[in-house]
Parts: sequence; C-alpha cells; structure tokens
Amino acid sequence: MGIELDIRPMKDWLPQLDNPLLISGPCSLESEEQTLDTAQQLAKDKRVFVFRGGVWKPRTRPGSFEGVGSVGLKWLQQVKKETGLPVGTEVANAQHTEEALNAGLDVLWIGARSTASPFVVQEIADVVKGTDAVIMVKNPVNPDVQLWMGALERLNQAGIKNLVGIHRGFTSFGDSKYRNYPNWKTFIELRRLLPNLPVICDPSHIAGKRELLFEVSQKAFDLGMDGLMIESHRDPSCAMSDAEQQVTPADLAKILDKLIIRQATSTNKQFENQLELLRNRIDTLDTELMEVLSSRMEIAREIGRYKKENNVTALQISRWTELMNNRIATGEKLNLNRTFVQILFQLIHEDSVRMQTEIMDED
Repeated sequence: MGIELDIRPMKDWLPQLDNPLLISGPCSLESEEQTLDTAQQLAKDKRVFVFRGGVWKPRTRPGSFEGVGSVGLKWLQQVKKETGLPVGTEVANAQHTEEALNAGLDVLWIGARSTASPFVVQEIADVVKGTDAVIMVKNPVNPDVQLWMGALERLNQAGIKNLVGIHRGFTSFGDSKYRNYPNWKTFIELRRLLPNLPVICDPSHIAGKRELLFEVSQKAFDLGMDGLMIESHRDPSCAMSDAEQQVTPADLAKILDKLIIRQATSTNKQFENQLELLRNRIDTLDTELMEVLSSRMEIAREIGRYKKENNVTALQISRWTELMNNRIATGEKLNLNRTFVQILFQLIHEDSVRMQTEIMDED
C-alpha cells in the first residue's frame, strides 16, 4: 500500500504550468555567453518552464570538466532576469545547497550519486529545512526504490513540500543501447508507493544519445509521467560534457512537436465502460493464475517431501535447465516475451526450491 507524503502539486509553485513540466538547458554552464544564448533561444518556446544548468559537475574520475563553480550561479541569476524563466541546478553537498539558496535559485535537484548516500541527502535536508525550496530527487544509480523513497522522505521530514522525483535510469551492467537502463518498473513501483509524488523523466541521461531522446520521452508520457528534463545546448558539438546527449533548442522543439501527451483519464463514457469490462477480465484471470500457482506449489511441496524420504537434493540443475528451456520455447510459441518468461519461471522455480529445502530442514 502506498504512503502519502505532504507534497504540494507542481502548479502551486509553478503557477504558469499548463502542460507537462519541461526543464531544459545545458548539461554544464561553460560561459556567460553560452548560458544566456541558450536560455534566450529556449525561452522563445513557451513549452519550456524552467531553465537548467550544471554549475558543479560530479564526475566519475578527476581531470574531467567539473563545472565552472559558483560563478555559474550569477549567470543563472542573469538568465532569470533576462528571460523570466525559473532557474535550477544540481547540488551535491551542503555547501552547494547554501550557495544556491543564497543566489535565489528556484529549483535544486539531487543527482543520482548523491541520492545513493543517505548522509549526503540528510546534510542537504538540514540546509533546506524551514525553506520553501523546490527540490527534485533523481533515482539512485542502482534500482533501489527504498533508497529513492528514503531521500524523498528525509526532505519531506525537513518540511520540504515542493518535491519531484526524476527518473534518469540506472547503471547498466550488460549490453544496452541506453547510457542508463530505464528499468521502468522501478518508476512504476515508486509511483505505487508514493502515489501523490510528481515524477518527471530525464531522457538525456537514459538515452545518452540524442537519436533516442524522442523514443524515451514518448515512453515516459505513455507511462503517465509529469514532465521531462532534456539537456539543450546552443552547439552540442562543442559541449564540454555529455555532448552526444544534448540537442539544440531548435531540435528540442522538433522532438516536442512529435510527442503525444497521454491523459490519465477520459471523458468518453464508452471508453470507460469498455475499459472496466477488460479490467474485470484481467482481475478474473489473475485470480485463476494465482489458484494455478497455488496448486503448482502444493505439488512442489509433495516433491520436496518425496525427495527428503529418498535423500535426494532439493536443487537439481539438469532439471532446472530442462524446465527453463522448455518454458521459454513454449512461451515463444504463445507470443510471450522471452525475457518475461525466463524471469517468471526463474522466480517460480527458485521458490519451489526454497520450499523444498525448508521441508528437508524440518524435524
């Protein structure tokens, strides 16, 4: 069951919001000219509500460009003065947070590396306590929904009500076309657990390549996300960080023109009635699935008792391999996704083995 944090709707702190939230700007601020030029181009598109710019850039290894530092805050102040756009940047520690608040920035966000450290999040929460700051929290680098929730809860306990989650994907350990694997199920779980939390998507860090930005952005809207954070640079080819995932303001507009924004509900009564009928069928089938699984597990228990009587191990790799190959082949014939079938039956068989070992441990 989900929990309700004390969170204000985005419209309360961004009254001009009349579409999904779009935050855009360079990955890194590089010069005052680059900052203002990019911001002025973006401000012409009324779909952009917040200008973002990295001032401090936490890099994996030393020697890379780590941002211009505090001077960038002055450039963001100038952007706000000249364009009227709210401005924001990433903060990675208490000092960054204090400086950003003192500079009057409108939005602060905590990056994936920082979210992974409860100590860092608590330090930031202590600084913003008692303020009306807008704080966005990116998911941690690994798909740990409890860690993501914990960061949001720490800030909420510090009195921060203007909270937004940012889904930016997770570290990939295998081959993937994405820079950071989307793992959409983690976002879905966060939304289930924190149903009143606005969540936006960061397609730039998921994609890692500008060619994939539309695909990821559309998926985010298909899943009902509340907005996007897309990196935009006046000339991405010479960007000092993450050049491949940034787009020009003009190319950003082309992406936005193609996107279809889905609605959470519909006023079409025929649609609602038909949807309810289909959902009822799903509910019935899910009940039948669980009844079948319950019968399967009872047979697994019987097998466990039989193995115990005959002093046979619970886990038999040859049987596991045979079962997995058979189920995957059957699933493919039924047009089921191979990975889905593999994960499903791995979970089922692991639980069967668990039950059998418990039976064997009984006196």
